[in-house]
Amino acid sequence: MRAAALLAIALAAPLAGQSFTQRGFFESRDYFFPRTGFNDSGQAVGEMLLRYEAAWQARPWLKFNTSFDTRIDTHRQVERAWTFDWDGRQIQRPPFSFRRFSAIFNRKEWTFEIGRQFIRWGKADILNPTDRFAPRDFLNVFDADFLAVNAARLTWERGGNTIDAIWQPRFTPSRTPLLLQRWLVLPLATQAVRVQDRGSRYPGGSQYGIRWNHVGRGYEFSLSYFDGNNYYPLFQPSLDFDFGAGLDAIRRERPPLNQLLPVFARGAITLGLERTYPKLRLYGGDAAVPLKWFTVKAEAGYYTSSTPGLDSFLLYVIQLERTWGEWVFVGGYAGEALAAPNTNPLSFLPDRGVARSFIGRAAYTIGPTSNFNVDAVVRGGGSWIRFEYSRTFGQHWRATGGFAWIRGRPGDFIGQYERNSNASLAIRYSF
Repeated sequence: MRAAALLAIALAAPLAGQSFTQRGFFESRDYFFPRTGFNDSGQAVGEMLLRYEAAWQARPWLKFNTSFDTRIDTHRQVERAWTFDWDGRQIQRPPFSFRRFSAIFNRKEWTFEIGRQFIRWGKADILNPTDRFAPRDFLNVFDADFLAVNAARLTWERGGNTIDAIWQPRFTPSRTPLLLQRWLVLPLATQAVRVQDRGSRYPGGSQYGIRWNHVGRGYEFSLSYFDGNNYYPLFQPSLDFDFGAGLDAIRRERPPLNQLLPVFARGAITLGLERTYPKLRLYGGDAAVPLKWFTVKAEAGYYTSSTPGLDSFLLYVIQLERTWGEWVFVGGYAGEALAAPNTNPLSFLPDRGVARSFIGRAAYTIGPTSNFNVDAVVRGGGSWIRFEYSRTFGQHWRATGGFAWIRGRPGDFIGQYERNSNASLAIRYSF
């Protein structure tokens, strides 16, 4: 945390008197789980985050943006090493990282941004099938932040038309749940052996995409194309057998006769899991049409892959959005078509995992200092509902309390996290 303060002083001193802005916050967030996980006995997780953001308008046509994070936690989701993150490839969260670090050049209809930046495509809520430059941190599957990517982005805008072209020279994956922690639920067959994380095998080469957005009289739509790799991984398994280690486990644990074989298997067999990232090509589109009583939004993406064993499929979202007084309501359906349901037990695909679901969101502004919202994903095999209340105190403090309710069948993507219902409390000081 001293590093962030020193960085702020170092940046602010030489830029005094220029067009320089800065802000940040310190946040303490705690999660409380009523039940232990299958592979995790912890029932409380504490996280602390310090974020500093600065922007410098060096010239009318040139702007620099930076955002720096430093964090720590109680559950070893954050690395216990003095590492600095530049590319978002760490399996654990980094203790120090540049969340954003980019330069923006603007000239008439043209905008060019280069560096680490956030890129969002699509118009829907909860699930965005066309959002392929927006990996996320899924160490907590249902409270996932977006990650920035290192990219060059060229945008042209004239009248009601915008063309967005992106080139990403180095792949950035989503951060998946950690092995031996509650947000990674492994198949029952793997629970009889040791499981070892063997890291990731990242694809080489670059990826790119282009999106055209048109705003007309009473409607808006876009078409998009992406060619690269899926930022969600497939886990490639490998087995190692060590007869001596199995005997050592029996000598160490001295199990009864009916437990000899399971103890021997846990000691002798190691299941290694390595993350790989398949090729992906996307053809997508989205639209929004404001009507008298509500706004209709739709978004769809057709996915194909040259990686053997992967099928093509269509993800889509259709939703209605309505503002009524201090209320905002969003409701719709996220669907999947042209493919059989995903049955690979060693894949992590949350976008397909929440498809075939009814989705909803309701937010109520109670007053100038407090608000309440509810998010929900409901389907036949599982459901997730989160309630959250937030209130500000004075100019700097905000407290947010929430509860996430998860239910369902073990074989369902949502239902497998049934033991992870939790309450949360966050205290933030902004400066």
